[in-house]
This record gives sequence, structure tokens and C-alpha cells, in this order.
Amino acid sequence: MALRINDIAPNFTADTTEGKIDFHDWIGDSYAVLFSHPKDFTPVCTTEFAAAAKLAGEFAKRNTKVIGISVDEVEEHLKWKADVEKYAGTDMTFPIIADDKLEIAKLYGMLPADAYLADGRTAADTATVRTTFIINPEKKIELMLIYPMTVGRNFDEILRALDAIQNNAGKPIATPANWRPGEDVIVGLTVSTEEAKEKFGAVEEIFPYLRTVKQAS
Repeated sequence: MALRINDIAPNFTADTTEGKIDFHDWIGDSYAVLFSHPKDFTPVCTTEFAAAAKLAGEFAKRNTKVIGISVDEVEEHLKWKADVEKYAGTDMTFPIIADDKLEIAKLYGMLPADAYLADGRTAADTATVRTTFIINPEKKIELMLIYPMTVGRNFDEILRALDAIQNNAGKPIATPANWRPGEDVIVGLTVSTEEAKEKFGAVEEIFPYLRTVKQAS
């Protein structure tokens, strides 16, 4: 069955570049960004790991752990990590999961059950292992972004979406297109305009169903 928003992220144990982990235990009380790759030593993925490495401080400020997964063994990951760090000009402080048996890629619906690694395979054999998941501390999936091999991920958007998810958590609000922290937010449809005024102050009613307020505290 395909994963959906609000599903519990499937748990697993796996070897990583920082030792064996239980995924849910590793997340702990943090948010997590899990992003997958079809093969080590691929050009687009190298730039993506480097981008994530450079943003380590930004993720830490958001109580968010980052973890990569690639369809190769730990030994290959460690060799590739050196290239990523050279390209990024900084250390890569997050682990990479080894998924050379495709177990996690299949568990998360990124490959069909009958997928296998052919001899002499290329990244094209596992091209669909290109999903980014944002997972909350309750281990629920908040977001899924799927990219083709030829399109590098936009980590500014991943951070923006993470900010919106954290901003809206537990509040009757939503964020509009292209929202950034500090900008107006949308009042949820379950809240009347009068209730919104009591809770948030001034309400701008653009349409009866589209009402905005200043950044909710």
C-alpha cells in the first residue's frame, strides 16, 4: 500500500555510516528529513548531499535530524562521503543508510516488490529512489517530494516547507503559496471569523473561505 500524509513512517533497522540504527529511536523527539538516492557516486545526488551538509545548522535550529539513504553498501557510502565533503567544502555530519538489499526502498514504496539489483547496474535501475520525506516527532509523515534523477532537489523549499509544518502544528491555520516565516497565515475553515478575531486579532476576509491574519503566535 502506498504511503500517505499522516501515515506512520515505517520503522526499520539498518546499517549506516554512523553504525546500526533503529529509525524511530534515531528520530527520537525531533523532526526528521529522510531523502533517498538511487546510487552512490552520481552527480546530482552528490550536489544534494553537499547542499544538505551546508545546511546542518539550519536543520539543527529547527530540531530536525537529516538522514540520507542510497542503494549501496556502507563502504561505498564512506568513499562517496569524501567526495561530498570536498564538493561542499564542509563536513557531512548526518548518516547515510545502506540499502543495498532494497528493503527500505521497497518498504517506503519507492521500488516494486520484485525489484532487484542487476549485475553492472546503473542508477537508472533504481531511478525511483528519489523521494524526500519530512517526518514529525510522532513519527508521522508530514510531506513527500519525489524528484526525477535529472532534477536536483530544492533545499530552500524543503526548509520552507519544514518551517510551515512546524509553524502550523496544533494551530487552526494554514500557510498560503510561497509563505515565509513572519508572513500572514490563513485561518482554518473550522474557525469562524468571530473566533479568529478573538484568537488572532484583525482578520482580512478576502473571500468567506479565504481569511488571513498576522503571523500566529
